[in-house]
Amino acid sequence: MDLFGQQQAGAEGYRPLADRLRPKTLTDVVGQDHLTGGSGPITRMVGDQHPSSFVLWGPPGSGKTTIAVLFAKECRLVFMQVTATSSGVGELRKIFDAAGKHRQTGKQVLLFVDEIHRFNRSQQDSFLPYVEKGTVILVGATTENPSFELNAALLSRLQVFVLNRLDEVALEVLLQRAEEFYGKQAPLTGEARIALKAMADGDGRYLLNAAEILLTLKNKKAIDSKGLADVLQKRVPVYDKDREGHYNLISALHKSLRGSDVDAALYWLARMLVAGENPLYIVRRLVRFASEDVGLADPEAIHQALAAKDAYDFLGSPEGELQIAQAVIYLATAPKSNAAYAAETSSRQAARESGSLMPPRHILNAPTKLMKEIGYGQGYRYDHNERDAFSGQNYFPEEMKRAGFYAPKQTGFERELKKRLDYWAKLRAKAGPTKGKQ
Repeated sequence: MDLFGQQQAGAEGYRPLADRLRPKTLTDVVGQDHLTGGSGPITRMVGDQHPSSFVLWGPPGSGKTTIAVLFAKECRLVFMQVTATSSGVGELRKIFDAAGKHRQTGKQVLLFVDEIHRFNRSQQDSFLPYVEKGTVILVGATTENPSFELNAALLSRLQVFVLNRLDEVALEVLLQRAEEFYGKQAPLTGEARIALKAMADGDGRYLLNAAEILLTLKNKKAIDSKGLADVLQKRVPVYDKDREGHYNLISALHKSLRGSDVDAALYWLARMLVAGENPLYIVRRLVRFASEDVGLADPEAIHQALAAKDAYDFLGSPEGELQIAQAVIYLATAPKSNAAYAAETSSRQAARESGSLMPPRHILNAPTKLMKEIGYGQGYRYDHNERDAFSGQNYFPEEMKRAGFYAPKQTGFERELKKRLDYWAKLRAKAGPTKGKQ
């Protein structure tokens, strides 16, 4: 027997090591002390014997199924399970009927729904009356953000518990449990042991299944990092291009650029490219960033981003990815200003609020006699003919106060633009008030 009271390998039909080493109690769960530790919310529910419905949101191999099973056991609930990918409304109805019968005998059912985010909206709605009445304690598991994937009505009836990606300490605990189960050390050099945990990428299930392969090898010689890669093959990073991981990484890239951290930006770029992201999606974000976060502090930024797009279109992968990296470096090291972005946002808001005010008549064209008679174009001063090539006339609607939208910062080229605006502001003040300007 091992430390969890489970039989040693070979004494029963084959089950993966990750299944054999499932914890027997919630206190044995690793890496999730904020939920299953002494003061964690799941621990408190067990202690009070007052279970309620919740959803477990976390990456693969973080312990969602294990926690659900142990929670049911320690709350003395009847455990029932469905998987969204293989269950329909008909099967759910059978489970709800069975749960109702259990309740009549004084027992309560915990319904564990794996991949709950894969149920469509109407299927999710079918849970509502049974959760509301307490016919079932619903525990859902998802790798996706519940805010986006679950109906608001269902989500409002569930607590959301976020599971951590298993860190190196937690993965080392699992590796030691595997070694104790087999009664020997994994045949790894120190460097390869670290590499194995890195390859697991926070996934405890992957680590245990890899450990099973290593611990059942016939050779006794310690395996180095290169040998480890040969034995296990390369693990593809977890990255679903239409799911949250996609948006998390592009957000990390954008914010690293904004923070002028060129090395972090290059890292997140590499993470996305290695995971198979479409490079042109990344370039589109770089073009947006060049205007939103660099703007006129460095007018060359937009050219660098667009040049990366053209270069990638011309060269393709992998050669074109160097130009994308060059654009990332340029944008990260460029002076930053969101003044153009803020100006566009505030001017758009002013346009919504002011409605359909007409431009002042003196700046309207007058192609017909009638237009001239009613004052179109009357009093317009051609700036090139004015002293300093500046008339100082009002160009806002006459019913609207003059507004200030663009406020350049003292960074990069915007320092020069601020000088120009200040100069024109002085000339405008010197020219005095004009009709409609307040």
